[in-house]
Amino acid sequence: MGLGNQGDDQSQVFVMCADLPRSPGHVFYDRLQSVLIKGGFDRFVEKLCEPYYASGPGRKSIPPGRYFRMHLIGYFEGIESERGLEWRCSDSLSLRKFLRLSLTQRVPDHSSLSRIRQRLPLEIHQEVFGWVLQALTKSGLIVGERLGIDASTMEANAAMRSIVRRDTGETYQQMLERIAKDSGIKTPTREELARMDRKRKGKKLSNKDWKSESDEDARITKMKDGRTHLAYKPEHAVDLDTGAIVSADIHKADQGDTTTIDKTLESARKNLSDIGCTPITTAPTEVIADKGYHSREVVKELDGGVWKTRIAEPKANGLYNWKGDHEARRAVYNNRARLKSSTGRELAKRRTELVERSFQHVLDRGGMRRTHLRGQENVHKRYLLCVAGFNLGLLMRQLIGFGTPKGYFYLNSAQIFVFAWGWMVVSMILVEMKSETGEEFVGTQITVERC
Repeated sequence: MGLGNQGDDQSQVFVMCADLPRSPGHVFYDRLQSVLIKGGFDRFVEKLCEPYYASGPGRKSIPPGRYFRMHLIGYFEGIESERGLEWRCSDSLSLRKFLRLSLTQRVPDHSSLSRIRQRLPLEIHQEVFGWVLQALTKSGLIVGERLGIDASTMEANAAMRSIVRRDTGETYQQMLERIAKDSGIKTPTREELARMDRKRKGKKLSNKDWKSESDEDARITKMKDGRTHLAYKPEHAVDLDTGAIVSADIHKADQGDTTTIDKTLESARKNLSDIGCTPITTAPTEVIADKGYHSREVVKELDGGVWKTRIAEPKANGLYNWKGDHEARRAVYNNRARLKSSTGRELAKRRTELVERSFQHVLDRGGMRRTHLRGQENVHKRYLLCVAGFNLGLLMRQLIGFGTPKGYFYLNSAQIFVFAWGWMVVSMILVEMKSETGEEFVGTQITVERC
């Protein structure tokens, strides 16, 4: 180490490379890194993304493997935004090691992540998601015989106050001011507008009449907690034998479950076919869903094909009027019989457990309950990588006993607590024996002092 030019106002310090700080790495990320390298992840994504990168002279590009690794970190660390992801990776030596960065290399900034995401199409992200499914299949973590279907809500990166009318383009505030002027109030105050809005009849915000100016794909919907927001609708198809997510689609939030189930099942069928678990008519894959997915048309369409339904049936008001549609009648009754069996009741409970758990991990713990991106395709790209992280967590749990870096920390803390508690109990027992017999245990005294 030495000083630079003494004549400068600010002296320069030179540090030997061997003296730079280094990290021993995190056990979880080291094992995950070995899984990715052993499976040829970097070669796979570089070949996949090669047509979307320039081959001529210019600034060196960010490797695709680093781009996808950063989004996996976003799930494992529960980071919502890409700005936060950039800061977290820059701040951690173990994460820099996982990204295969030297101490002199910069972490890709959030704008670079955004540009790469826009450059790579949705199909590339789906291929990466399929690579993870293939890795799970090799470890026996995908069976593909029973799928649980359910949907949730994801808050969009758009505010309700930014909505405008589809026909006139006026904002909600401008509409209130127009109504107030029509009623005789020339210069309404904010309090008067709020009071008038509360009292006016027929107040309704319909997606047919309103849209978001900043994100036209977002839809007005009621969230799981009862609030009204602009949102998207993520939908999962989960393998009920292992808990792996075999399909994760993003739909517009105003689309009903009976409308989106066909797209989700088609995506699940394609993903299962790619890993050698293709649903066939002679051995159909069971589909378990709640009553929101039940309709005469859905059950009729899926009956007798590659899917065998066990969809919960809502309570009917009166008798069904089949209107001569015997195929629908047979499909509904067959679905009802399968649903009421002991297997059907067991699978319904398992669907509730595993599918809801997947949403809890991906949306709440994984930081995707509110997206910081705009546009359905952009949101879907990020969501697919987050779900890929969830599936890799299942693989890591099989390999090392925990599925997240925090899980490793809590596991070690619990083991230390149990060990200390056990020694304390043993020490107390020996102390009581000493008091009863009058004998002295030297080892006991040392143990008590250590505890």
